[in-house]
Amino acid sequence: MKLFPIRGGIHPDYRKELSSEKSIVTLPMPVALYIPLQQHIGAPAEVLVNEGDLVKKGQMIARSGGAVSAPQHAPTSGRIQAISAIAAPHPSGLAQTTIILEPDGKDEWANLPEPIADPLNADPQLIRERVAQSGIVGMGGAAFPSAVKLDLGMRYKLEILLLNGAECEPYLTCDDRVMREHADEVIDGARIMAHALGTPRVVIAIEDNKPQALAAMTQAASVFTGIEVVGVPVQYPMGSERHLVQAITGRETPAKKLTADIGVVVHNVATARAVHHAVRFGRPLVSRVVTVSGGAIREPNNIEAPIGARVADLVAFCGGFAVVPERLVNGGPMMGQPLPGLDVPVVKGMSGILALTAGEIDPQPASACIRCGSCVTICPCGLVPVEMAAFIRKDNFEVAAKLGVMDCVSCGSCSWVCPSHIPLVHYFNYAKGMINAQGREQRKNDQTRILSEAHTLRVEKAAADKAAALAAKKAQAAAAAAAKEAAAKEKEKDETPA
Repeated sequence: MKLFPIRGGIHPDYRKELSSEKSIVTLPMPVALYIPLQQHIGAPAEVLVNEGDLVKKGQMIARSGGAVSAPQHAPTSGRIQAISAIAAPHPSGLAQTTIILEPDGKDEWANLPEPIADPLNADPQLIRERVAQSGIVGMGGAAFPSAVKLDLGMRYKLEILLLNGAECEPYLTCDDRVMREHADEVIDGARIMAHALGTPRVVIAIEDNKPQALAAMTQAASVFTGIEVVGVPVQYPMGSERHLVQAITGRETPAKKLTADIGVVVHNVATARAVHHAVRFGRPLVSRVVTVSGGAIREPNNIEAPIGARVADLVAFCGGFAVVPERLVNGGPMMGQPLPGLDVPVVKGMSGILALTAGEIDPQPASACIRCGSCVTICPCGLVPVEMAAFIRKDNFEVAAKLGVMDCVSCGSCSWVCPSHIPLVHYFNYAKGMINAQGREQRKNDQTRILSEAHTLRVEKAAADKAAALAAKKAQAAAAAAAKEAAAKEKEKDETPA
């Protein structure tokens, strides 16, 4: 397959060797699991259980809260200890409603839905419903409900299901290991998703620094038609959805559009494996593979962990800290988010837990911009970060929006390359948040204005109707009076002697 170049990009120290040769190991069941209701983009799930309830593995304990939502399932059998507010794995550390499950040690499965017979010939809607019921979300980090993306085939003419195995973030190797160890499951899940989407082609893109994964996936795909495994250049942020599509197809996704608008839907390789489990065996998403790595981790590893295990449980399984970490990160070091502590739970979109030393993050104070243009050269989106940052510093979000800040994918390449150590991506994330907030406020004001105008029109119409009714009543009364007076005169005339 001919590949197309993407603009910009960087080549950081990937440090994948810390965990890339570590086979996936299963985490021993912790003493408690903490399952947040909000593990996905969209509305939080709605609780179905009560404190003290006994549940089995795979049982739905919280249902979808809307069209864009995902249910939660018990990762093992046990007792619902509490439903409480627990700190979320988010930089804010704010609490969110969480179901606390005390495992009983039996790991006993609930009565799961029947496997879908012959899923490659089944009604696509049946596949989408099973994926939705299984609580599957994008496992590359975005955590968008997968069933919603599988519905895109109903609204767009799709050509390619692109399976993202690039895993371009430094340190992370969980997708690499999933492809090496479970290639057949990933391929089967991809075929099922392609059937649900109605796409004739499946392309699986893997960065060239994962030769074993490329070999395993190529072999697993070789017995099927319409599936192509492609090695793509090692270039961060190759794993970005839009840039991977451009590298494979040569098509650039227009601003404010989806890749589906140009005929491509992207899913993560781990998501495909989860779809395989849901469709073939009726198993919901109750665990995921997480890379635990970084210079502060004593024994980096790839761990299959139940959803709701604490970060502390995984770190302890890896031998704890060799040194005190300078920073804890959820995900990769480029696009991941700081973790507020070790007591937060593993969630469906958590691909990595990094404990980084001061040497790895190289913290240095920001200095004045020297206008070297390095950020412009490497921006994979073709933006001008130096100019956008200048306007954002002045809270001029309108101009920043015109310069394309909303097209920024927050890859962090500009911050990484900046010789003045300016946290440019933080400026852009701040600006995007403010622009979105202003947009919501404007929509709220517009809606208030529309409602107010509609109310005024209703009041005016009611007043006009009332006035018209009163006028009609007066006219009717006047007509009746006139008729009565005419009748009286006529009677008087008849009674008068000639």
